Amino acid sequence: MFDACGYGIEFGGFVMAICEVCENDYWMTFEVRTVGGDVHTFDSFECAAHKLAPICEHCQVKILGHGVEVSGRFFCCAHCARSKEGTEGAQVRDSVGARPS
Repeated sequence: MFDACGYGIEFGGFVMAICEVCENDYWMTFEVRTVGGDVHTFDSFECAAHKLAPICEHCQVKILGHGVEVSGRFFCCAHCARSKEGTEGAQVRDSVGARPS
């Protein structure tokens, strides 16, 4: 029941989009456009994160927050960056500035 654009089931006069992760047909799907020009369709933030979130190169967790990038590699936190990235990773900190007293 899909057309050439990957859209599916007709409901109330319009065609509902299909989530590209879970294949749910939902009238409130949304699109995410990446910097590279790709367009993705999802029915939930969970599916979007599953498909698009970078993965920490040390502990393999999906990075949903700020993360840390060292030498083009992604890490979920400074601890993971220091564990993998030697000299450059040793300089990474999770917070900036003085700690509150």
